[in-house]
Amino acid sequence: MTEATQSGLSDNAAGAIAYITIVPAIVFLVMEPYNRSPFVRFHAWQCIFFSIGCIALWIVDMILAFIPFIGWLLMLAIGLGILALWIVCVMKAFNGQKFMIPVIGPLAAKQAGA
Repeated sequence: MTEATQSGLSDNAAGAIAYITIVPAIVFLVMEPYNRSPFVRFHAWQCIFFSIGCIALWIVDMILAFIPFIGWLLMLAIGLGILALWIVCVMKAFNGQKFMIPVIGPLAAKQAGA
């Protein structure tokens, strides 16, 4: 998975960069030669679905903000969990591993055809 493309960016690096924001993920899905790599496509789709899930959790966080103390602790736990999962995804992609987030990973694999 470390084969460099014409621009010199390896699949591992492209997979990790896809997680930076949703923008590189979309770019890698439409830009040659990255859209031909099942590895890059998987990580790009997983990032998109992860971002959608984060938005849903952010909405839940805003509701929890109205609950004193317990709500704030849950908000902190959710935020730290999202950050930890994001770091794991970036590191696994950079190391050439296909780490599947539960529920989201199989959807991404199906979309990527991987």
